[in-house]
Amino acid sequence: MNRLHEGYTLGDRYVLDRRIASGGMADVWSGMDDVLKREVAIKVMRPDIGHEELFALRFRDEAVHAAALMHGNIATIFDYGEHEGLAFLVMELVPGEPLSSILRQRAPLSHAEVRSILGQAALALGVAHEARVVHRDVKPANIMLRPDGVVKLTDFGIARALDAAGHTRTGEMLGTPNYISPEQALGEPATGASDLYALGVVGHEMLTGRKPFDRGTPIATALSHVREEPPPLPDDVPEDLARVVEDCLAKDPLSRPSSAEAIAVRLGLGDQELISHALGLAQAMTDHADGMAELSESSPTLFMPAGSPDSPDRIA
Repeated sequence: MNRLHEGYTLGDRYVLDRRIASGGMADVWSGMDDVLKREVAIKVMRPDIGHEELFALRFRDEAVHAAALMHGNIATIFDYGEHEGLAFLVMELVPGEPLSSILRQRAPLSHAEVRSILGQAALALGVAHEARVVHRDVKPANIMLRPDGVVKLTDFGIARALDAAGHTRTGEMLGTPNYISPEQALGEPATGASDLYALGVVGHEMLTGRKPFDRGTPIATALSHVREEPPPLPDDVPEDLARVVEDCLAKDPLSRPSSAEAIAVRLGLGDQELISHALGLAQAMTDHADGMAELSESSPTLFMPAGSPDSPDRIA
């Protein structure tokens, strides 16, 4: 990775500018698409001896999952490539800051801001879930806020399509301990309801300025999601907002809200935002149609029609 530097060109097209973020699998650079002459973000896989094949598979998964999700609250994927042994993703360069940085600067946030951020993130998750993609790592670092208030959900690096095998190492628990759902902490598969739990943890942190489940070590923190209730929210939080966060944090996935879109509606997002959600949903379902046709009829479903005798009418 040391060979990457300002001015380095990937795929004879993408010129690196500066490194703007680093994670467990990759570094993210700002850069320039030399063909279309636009600024982009370039996520470059960081080689890990012994796990390069696994990480490359996850990169391809992220490209496939995120590229099919077209919505105003999801960071757009433009391209995927490989260059001299390095896999890379090219995506929308989102101006602004991650929610994690904003929380460090000025948490707790205002009730209006929390309502907007949660609602927009829920719309993004709604499109992903209807396309049968579970994010599995919803957290402040993966929620970008533009200066105009628009929220962008990013980093589908460990997302998984339902009915598809995930790429994991033996004994690996995917997700971030501070935001992991009880079922994931117990080693059960993540579902759309798991993303809603993580969104509830984010909401709680925005309202209080503190992570509700933080016990010093990853294992202790993960287990606290299973065994402990979150601290009470401040008394001045509006009842409807508090109830949404509390419902998302239900230990039983079946007790959480029926869908991500239902959360947005409860938070009072307007007709324009919901129309945008519907358009994104239509695009996601169109892009996934071929893949859905190949799913086994015996595979579990994320959603069943409301009112179906076999349906709990919720994410499961």
